[in-house]
Amino acid sequence: MTALPTSSTPHTSRGVRHRPPRRSAVPLLAQLVIWAGAAGVLALWWSDTNAVVGPAGWLTGAGRITGLLAGYACAVLLALMARVPLLDHTVGTDRLARWHAMGGRCTISLALAHTLLIIWGYSLSSHTGVVGQTTTLVLHYPDLLKGTVGFVLFLATGILSARAARRRMSYEAWHYLHFATYLAVFLTFGHQLANGADFVTNHLAQTAWYTLFLSVAALLAWFRFAVPVRRGLRHRLRVAAVRPEGPGVVSVHLTGEYLDELGGEAGQFLRWRFLARGLWWTANPYSLSAPPHPRHLRITVKTAGGHSAALARLAPGTRVWAEGPYGGFTASRRTAHQTLLLAGGVGITPLRTLFETLPGQVTLIYRARRADDLVLRGEIDTIAARRRAPVHYIVDEPAGHSSPLTARALTDLVPDLAAHDVYLCGPPGMAEAAFRALREAGVPARRIHHESFAF
Repeated sequence: MTALPTSSTPHTSRGVRHRPPRRSAVPLLAQLVIWAGAAGVLALWWSDTNAVVGPAGWLTGAGRITGLLAGYACAVLLALMARVPLLDHTVGTDRLARWHAMGGRCTISLALAHTLLIIWGYSLSSHTGVVGQTTTLVLHYPDLLKGTVGFVLFLATGILSARAARRRMSYEAWHYLHFATYLAVFLTFGHQLANGADFVTNHLAQTAWYTLFLSVAALLAWFRFAVPVRRGLRHRLRVAAVRPEGPGVVSVHLTGEYLDELGGEAGQFLRWRFLARGLWWTANPYSLSAPPHPRHLRITVKTAGGHSAALARLAPGTRVWAEGPYGGFTASRRTAHQTLLLAGGVGITPLRTLFETLPGQVTLIYRARRADDLVLRGEIDTIAARRRAPVHYIVDEPAGHSSPLTARALTDLVPDLAAHDVYLCGPPGMAEAAFRALREAGVPARRIHHESFAF
């Protein structure tokens, strides 16, 4: 690695104490609510079960439990991805996505266990073979054929969401594949109410189940569909200009009305739907690369696929619908008085806004492959000079003296690193290596703030 000349001067606010914002209790409360709901589901099974007798009873009882938990988990998965601002801004989009991914694996496992246990338990009770019992259940029980189709859709989505499959799939294809889960939930919901022993005669349980799923459906309809349409009509965003920033990187400048009502913060992103040929059907996430302004916004995008490449050809005047702002990668995560911003490549975009707006002592380390890939460098140097903040540029090429992404290299640049909050944004490989190096350098995990759009 080669260390380029830095913009490094003493910080004017050194020694001045800044009160960091309080950490939100919402992430912990959200987890408590989720686990409390799961406990309520188990209580429903317990209250409706008089006794469990013999192998068939145990298998059927386990099948009922896993089925109830799988149904409840479906509602939780949809709620996590409903883009509710309170959750998105406090928990963080990438953290919600990780919860969703982990919950998806659990849901599919529970649904698979439910299917196998119920078939096995029923076959023991009726003294029939597993294949014959499966045929009887699917073809002769009310709504079970629809439930089977829903389960197959869930299973297919899970397989195609595996990391190996995602690497061969575009973001747009992966995103729209997940709309199949809405159909899967609808199909399995009817099956549970029609066949579930805990619902058939329990009207209170039916009412609670309807309330849960209708509430989640209302959240999805409002935040994922109604709000974007309303904001698109209200803010009338348009492309003002597209300007090159470096090899394969452009900035898209947008104008609109009442943009202060969006409530965006430095570090956040929006999902942008450009109403141009080939782009209107998908909304992709891009971070703001300049602090939000009441009359204009800016994003800076590196070509990484068909959608991002097409942005360089946008014509001024193109209408834009923006969903958001989203993400908790903001000043509210700061817990210490000193902050390190660690960027890799085009990951500089949210960090450039934070570099301009974060209070206190701020240091920026910006890594890229070549000097030409250090986009927005002129703006960064201007901000550094104005706030008298140190900046370290590090590139791979041309070869020079080494500056690897290790704990020792980072502490050489930032001697009191362990006392800093760290905002980290860059390609997945770089982010993983940086996280390990930061932990080795003594930075607590709770002070390493990272948000990723990786899918």
